[in-house]
Amino acid sequence: MSAPSYIQVQITFPSEASANAVAEKLVAKRLAACAQILGPLKSIYTWKGKTEHSSELLLLAKTRAELFDLLVEAVREEHPYECPQIVALPLFAGSGDYLAWIDEQTR
Repeated sequence: MSAPSYIQVQITFPSEASANAVAEKLVAKRLAACAQILGPLKSIYTWKGKTEHSSELLLLAKTRAELFDLLVEAVREEHPYECPQIVALPLFAGSGDYLAWIDEQTR
């Protein structure tokens, strides 16, 4: 029996309020089983030709790979950035009970 493909989605936010709003939405819509908010962290990047230094928060969402496109759509509806970081990393392995819980909590 092959297991579903699980991912952790990483999304940065400029504020705790915006991160909380998206985290609540993803869990309520069952697009993520769990959303954790870490930070603050320092981000240095180039945007529109200028080097930026920002304090951001990182949201980690645990979900199934098949829900990624729906999750991205839900994030974009609420996210304040023009081009938000929304990247997914595969979960190589996980305890059976935790992965089963992800299945139960997501649609």
